[in-house]
Formats: sequence, structure tokens, C-alpha cells
Amino acid sequence: MGSAAIPKERQSARITIIEEPFRLENQHDPEGVLGTFGENARYDDEAWGDHYTGRDGVRAFYQQLMAALPDLEIMVQCRHVTDDAILLEVIIRGTHLGGWRGLPATGRRVEVPLCGIYTFDAEDRLAGEKIYYDRGTVLHQLGVFHDPQSFLGRMSTLATHPITIARTVLRKLRG
Repeated sequence: MGSAAIPKERQSARITIIEEPFRLENQHDPEGVLGTFGENARYDDEAWGDHYTGRDGVRAFYQQLMAALPDLEIMVQCRHVTDDAILLEVIIRGTHLGGWRGLPATGRRVEVPLCGIYTFDAEDRLAGEKIYYDRGTVLHQLGVFHDPQSFLGRMSTLATHPITIARTVLRKLRG
């Protein structure tokens, strides 16, 4: 259940607050982005199930992201404002030039649609950012995930899941 309605001027102030981290992300300024968060900052990357708590956690997330995609560009496509949060649909673009999640730099470009939910503390500073995106799309664009219906995907599945493939073949032969 949502909270009580907030005045329009407060919603407008929150929209302005949300625009600042994007400007700073596009300038590759993780400390500036961190400055837009309140004291109890939180960042949730739901695609990976990762949760970063506190200012140090949020800082670590942004440092990793900006090291992996040093030419990071985020473009807001659509904004949805509620009394409890602001939801943004964005496109993230960049070139994978630094390590990310154990994957060495591939030099490949990524362009990923993402939905972010931004919540606020009592002082109307960012309390948290929660993002949702298709990590399969990211991994495919980085060249490490292949459609299982493609030739390369079938070969990859065969190589990495021989027992599963053998069970499937046996079921088909019995059936």
C-alpha cells in the first residue's frame, strides 16, 4: 500500500533530484552520483540478485560499472512518477573496456533497455535505486551467451550440458 499523496512541487523536486545522477553518470563521476544519495543508500541490481548497501556499497557498484563501461551513456526514454517512487525506462550504452562480473574486457558495445525504480528518504534524497534488465541481452551482446536455437548455441549447450542432452535424447528415443 502506498503512502499519502505528496504535493506536486515535491514531485517536481524529486524529478530534478533524479536527473542529477544521470548527468553525473554520463560524466563518469561516481563520487558525484554517490552525493545524490542519502545516508542510508542502497542499490539493487535485480538482474544479478546483487544488493549494495550503504554509501560504500553504492560507491563500489558505480566504480565497477564505470570501469567496465568507461564511455557509459544513459538516455532516459520515459518517466513515471508516483507518490512513493519514480520509475524510469532508460537505454544504457557503452563499450566493455574493463572487467565486469569476472568477464575480461571484450571491446564489444552494449545497448540495453533498463527499468529503474528510485525511492527517497525523508529529506527527499535518493534512498535507493533498484534496476531490472535482461542480463541475457547483455551477455549476448558481450559475446558470451548464444541463443540455444542457433548452431553456436546448440554446440555450447552440448559442450556444457552433456548429461542434460543425453537425458533429452533418451526421452525422445523412449517416447
